[in-house]
Amino acid sequence: MMRYFLQLSYLGTGFSGWQRQPNALAVQEKLEDALATLLREPISVTGCGRTDTGVHARYYIAHFDAGHALPERFLEAINSMLPSGIAVQRVIPVPPDAHARFDAVERSYVYTITLVKDPFLTDTAWYYPQGKQLDLDAVHKVATLLGQYEDFAPFCKSDSGLDHFRCQSLKAHWEVRGELLEFHISANRFLRGMVRLVVGSCVYAGLGKMSVAEIKKALEEQSALPMPFSVPAQGLALTAVRYPYPIGSAAGIHDDAQLDF
Repeated sequence: MMRYFLQLSYLGTGFSGWQRQPNALAVQEKLEDALATLLREPISVTGCGRTDTGVHARYYIAHFDAGHALPERFLEAINSMLPSGIAVQRVIPVPPDAHARFDAVERSYVYTITLVKDPFLTDTAWYYPQGKQLDLDAVHKVATLLGQYEDFAPFCKSDSGLDHFRCQSLKAHWEVRGELLEFHISANRFLRGMVRLVVGSCVYAGLGKMSVAEIKKALEEQSALPMPFSVPAQGLALTAVRYPYPIGSAAGIHDDAQLDF
């Protein structure tokens, strides 16, 4: 068996997230089905992590095993079989113990808010004109506060089933780009629904509905937020996944390249 890493991206609109589900359309299902048809063997794909319904991935890594070498023009063939919302950019042969999920040491997300209505951002940003009223100082203070903690139970959905709520090496900040507000966050792992709850807390702090002190108290006590708010899914995108070994640049790695582990 030969193992391969895939670099792909997908528009989460119309998908129930990454993970295959019995009664909903998922990215993993479409990718596995296309690979199985192309390679003429059952294929199981392991992703670098889950994304929720409607959440996008500008950069995503997955791995799969195949019983033989990939056909010529693999990228052209697989992309022709995938729906328009999914695209594979690279395929990289890797050692058999390389793992897209367990080897990842950092993941990064960006949440985008647009303050003006833009039909070209309908599926990839949250249109929130009330954002013009935000106290940006309070918004920035919440983002800065996050880096002081490693446990984030207040920002996890109650039905997550996790045995701990630790996220290490967390870095977060906001950027203002004209009529766009972008929240950037990176950590070794994320809890279920975490980023959208964090952005919601920043927004509520900016509107005066929750104070920075209340958010700090919830983090220190690992207790529920007084007013939890999860922002809409379409503004969120996975943007980077980092590994302790190089997987090359888009220009420097080709279909037949072998990583140096």
